[in-house]
Parts: sequence; structure tokens; C-alpha cells
Amino acid sequence: MAVTYKKLFKLLIDRDLKKQDLAEKAKISAATISKMAAGDNVTMEVVEKVCRALDVKVDDISEFID
Repeated sequence: MAVTYKKLFKLLIDRDLKKQDLAEKAKISAATISKMAAGDNVTMEVVEKVCRALDVKVDDISEFID
């Protein structure tokens, strides 16, 4: 089972935010955001930083896929 962050990137579009804005707000690197966009694994610490920066829950930005 894999994780997709499509919800996160849709949320960024809805809020008129760029990936760079997210990197600055969440204090994460652009490389980490690229990993998320590619569906690669990231730590729960990263997911927590993103959730706190955007004031959302984990299931608002990600979902499991087969």
C-alpha cells in the first residue's frame, strides 16, 4: 500500500499557495516536497509540520492507495 499526497497539492491550489510557500511555512525543504509529489516516503515529522503549517489533519492531505 502506498501513500499519495494529491490532496495536499489540491489544497495548495485551493488556498492559492505555491510549493515554495509551503516549504517556508512548514520549514521543510523543496526536496522533501518533491518527494511528496512523487509519492515517495517521508517521515511523520514532515507530515506533522505540514499539517501544523496548514492547520489540517493528516487525512486532509494524504490517503492510502493500492
